Amino acid sequence: MCRNIKTLFNFEPPATEDEIHASALQFVRKLSGFNKPSQANAEVFDRAVAEVSASARRLLVSLHTHAPARDREIEAERARERSKLRFG
Repeated sequence: MCRNIKTLFNFEPPATEDEIHASALQFVRKLSGFNKPSQANAEVFDRAVAEVSASARRLLVSLHTHAPARDREIEAERARERSKLRFG
C-alpha cells in the first residue's frame, strides 16, 4: 500500500472532500506510475481521480463500526512518536 494514502474512516471530525481527493490522487498516481500525466493522458487521469474519489466517498459513508471515533490529533501524535522511534 502506498504510504501516502492515509486511513480516512472512523475519525472525528470526518474526512473532508480534500482528504478524499488527495487519497484518490495518490492511488491513481500509484496505479498509473505518473506523478503528473502528459497532456495526452490528463483527461483520463483526471477522470480516474474523480471516479476513485466518488467511490471512496460512497465507501466511507457506507461503512459502519461500533468502535468510538478516533481523534485526529491523538493519532497524529502517535504517528510522530513512531517516526521518532523509527528514524531517530
